[in-house]
Amino acid sequence: MTAAALSACRAPRGSMLLRVGGLSVLVPVRAAVGFAVLVALLLLAVIAALATGTASLGPLRSLPALAGVGDPADVLVVRRLRAPRLIAALLVGAALGVSGCLMQTLARNRLATPGTVGIDDGATAFAVASVAGVSACFAPSVMALIGAATAAALALGLAGGAGTSGYRFVVVGLGVGAVFGAVTSLLLIRAPIDAANAAFPWTVGTLNARPALPVTLLGIGLTVGLPAAALVGRRMTTLRLSDTVAAGLGVRVHAVRLAALTIAVTCAGLAVAVGGPLGLIALIAPEAARRICGPSGVPVLSSALTGAALVLIADTVGRTVVAPVEVPVGIVTAVLGGPYLIWLLLSPRPRRLP
Repeated sequence: MTAAALSACRAPRGSMLLRVGGLSVLVPVRAAVGFAVLVALLLLAVIAALATGTASLGPLRSLPALAGVGDPADVLVVRRLRAPRLIAALLVGAALGVSGCLMQTLARNRLATPGTVGIDDGATAFAVASVAGVSACFAPSVMALIGAATAAALALGLAGGAGTSGYRFVVVGLGVGAVFGAVTSLLLIRAPIDAANAAFPWTVGTLNARPALPVTLLGIGLTVGLPAAALVGRRMTTLRLSDTVAAGLGVRVHAVRLAALTIAVTCAGLAVAVGGPLGLIALIAPEAARRICGPSGVPVLSSALTGAALVLIADTVGRTVVAPVEVPVGIVTAVLGGPYLIWLLLSPRPRRLP
C-alpha cells in the first residue's frame, strides 16, 4: 500500500491507528486507556506497600530506601522485609490473573477458574503432602505443579473436555476440588503438630516470609508463560465461537486449548506453591480487566496487571489494618471476593463469555 493510501486510511470509531515506519497497528482506545489506568493503579499499590506497615515510612523515605539510599534502618525494612514480599505478591497475582483469564476463555464460562475447577485444591493438597509428614522426594513447589496438573486432568477427563460444555466442566471441577480439599484436611489432621503448622500456610494463603526458591521458580515460569499466554490469547479469541467455525478460520483448536491449559495449570500451580490458594483472585481479575479495558479480545496482560494489583492491595490491607496482628492475604481476598461471587451467581447477566 502506498504512503498516500495509508494516509487516507482512517481508524474505525473507538480505535486509533498507530504508524511506526512502515507498520500500522490498530489499537482500541478503551483498551489502551484501561491498560494505562491499571498500570497507574499498580504503581500506586506498589508505593503504598513499600511505605505503609508497622513502621510507617512514607513515599519520600521508602522509595529512596528501595534504591539503598537513606537511613540504614529504612533500607533494612524496605529491602529485606517489604520488597521481597511485594515481589511475591506481584508474581502470584499476575500468575493467578493469567490462569483465570485462560481458564474462563477455555471453558467459555466466567466461573471456570483454577479455584472453582479444583486446580488450586489439587495444588494445595500435593504441597501440603510434601511437608505434612508424607514421604515425598520433591519440593512443595514441584508437588504443587503435579497436584495442579492432576486436578486439571481429572476435571477435563470427567467433564469430557473444556469448551464444549462449560457448566459441566465447572460442576465436575467443584467435585474434584472437594475431594482434594478433604485429602488436605485428612493430611493435616493426621500429621504431627509441627508438620501441620508448617503446612498450614498453603491452606489459607499467605505471603509472609516466602522461601526464595518457589518465588524464583514462579518468576521464571511467569517470564516464559506471560508472553506465551499473550500469543495464545490472540488465537483464543476465535474459540468464543463454535469449534467448527474456529477450525474453519484456520485455528488449530486442540493445539490452542492444550497450550492454554498448560500455561494456566503451570501458572496456578506455581502461584499456589508461593502463596497458597488466594481466594477468588483468578475469578475477579479477568472480569475486572474486561470491564476496565472492554470486552474485545482475551485480556491476558490486563488480567495479569489486575491480579497483581489486587493481591498487593489485599496483602497491604491484611498486614496494616489491624497491625501488629497480621491477617493472611488469602482471608482478605476471600472476604472481598465472596460478595462478588454471590453477585455474579445471582446476576441475570449470562455467564458465557461473549
